[in-house]
Amino acid sequence: MPRRKVEAATRFTMNVVPGVHRLQHAYVNCYLLEDASGITLVDTAFPDTWPLMVRVLDLLDRTPGDVRAVVLTHAHFDHLGFAARAQQEWGIPVLAHPAETYIAQHPYRYAHERNRFAYPVAHPSAARVLARMASAGALRVPGVNGLGHFEAGEVLDVPGHPRVVFSPGHTFGHCALHLPDRRTLITGDALVTLDPYTGHSGPQIVSGAATANSDQALQSLEALRETKADVVLPGHGQPWRQGIAEAALRARIAGAS
Repeated sequence: MPRRKVEAATRFTMNVVPGVHRLQHAYVNCYLLEDASGITLVDTAFPDTWPLMVRVLDLLDRTPGDVRAVVLTHAHFDHLGFAARAQQEWGIPVLAHPAETYIAQHPYRYAHERNRFAYPVAHPSAARVLARMASAGALRVPGVNGLGHFEAGEVLDVPGHPRVVFSPGHTFGHCALHLPDRRTLITGDALVTLDPYTGHSGPQIVSGAATANSDQALQSLEALRETKADVVLPGHGQPWRQGIAEAALRARIAGAS
């Protein structure tokens, strides 16, 4: 039977680094960590990402039965996406830092420094990004109960075995995921190369429209830098292959917006 194709509106990159695949949908990145034991999903974008992820698994000659866990860098609605559905229909755990528990249950109740609704006016180029996110289900993300927890520094017993890098600021429980054997760091929204609220590209922290504490987020860049990763895989935007040290430096120079 021929393999199904992923919609043109999405971008799927197999082996962005060995054993890590990237699915971008509506300007949000999901990552699949694959090894012989199965697959870990890192972040789950939007409700409408669900059928696309099923198609991606097919492209990898995998099935939902191969998925062992969802690991969240943080629980904002645009990363929580289809996590509740995966938990319920696939019977897999959804894992995050304990400080993300409340947001996971209530995806639209999160701390942020600035008025979100002012950004499309101040940054018209972001309107297309935000509209695409809304059309993918950004306004109808269900909460997750029964969130499993991990701690800073823990090496997770899931496919890919990422190490947790505590990087609060964007949310108070935000964590990046380090893959030392591949010199790769999945930064979530602790460091992005596209800010959905401004439309600006390049290494940066996310604007105050969605960040709880920008000063803390800038301080967390040091924890990311200490991994010495060569490849940075952000929650929004393109992969960065010039090293985390350079990305963190540029993000610090860019500052808060």
